[in-house]
Amino acid sequence: NQYPPVAAQDLEFVLKSGYLEKRRKDHSFLGFEWQKRWCALSRTVFYYYGSDKDKQQKGEFAIDGYTVKMNNTLRKDGKKDCCFEIVAPDKRIYQFTAATPKEAEEWVQRLRFVLQDMTSEIIPEEEDYDDIEENDTPSTQTIAEPIDDSIYELLPEEEPSSVPAAGSVPAPAKVEGPRKWNQESASTVSGNKKTDYANFYQGLWDCTGEVPDELTFKRGDVIYILSKVL
Repeated sequence: NQYPPVAAQDLEFVLKSGYLEKRRKDHSFLGFEWQKRWCALSRTVFYYYGSDKDKQQKGEFAIDGYTVKMNNTLRKDGKKDCCFEIVAPDKRIYQFTAATPKEAEEWVQRLRFVLQDMTSEIIPEEEDYDDIEENDTPSTQTIAEPIDDSIYELLPEEEPSSVPAAGSVPAPAKVEGPRKWNQESASTVSGNKKTDYANFYQGLWDCTGEVPDELTFKRGDVIYILSKVL
């Protein structure tokens, strides 16, 4: 045997198991052409035992490089549609019979899945991660930059203006007070043709002052600057 002895119950990573009839390698010389075997498919090896209680396998083979297919020419009795074979160039051919055609198809499909997985599991992961990193990094920077610029441009102009306005706005009505004052101020000056538009500002978002002398306003509020502290 190519692999160390292992009990049927101690096999790890078994993907499919069950009883099959296995065709003997020297079947042309002996009368018992097919023998009942408990078979188990792992990730890389196909094991076969005399029963599922055996302490050691009767044989095994690595499935890498093999292909599997149904073959109804292996028998001439009622089980001819239950046969499949596992073949590879320049290697021994393994032929089996299941209890039903459906069970044989299940073995074939499972073997094909494992064989395909063996050839494809090494390739894609690192390439996918590289693509994600390249795509995510620029998009995060692009979104953050304009937001930061607008914040740092507007806040220095708004904070000094909060000093004269704080005296005219009651502390309990921080949110509503500035909005009402701004609307009145705007309407008072709107009739004047010489309106000083350079000192008008409009809130771009809601802002709540953290201390009593900071201005509180909402998005859309019109703010008129009475004086600037240099």
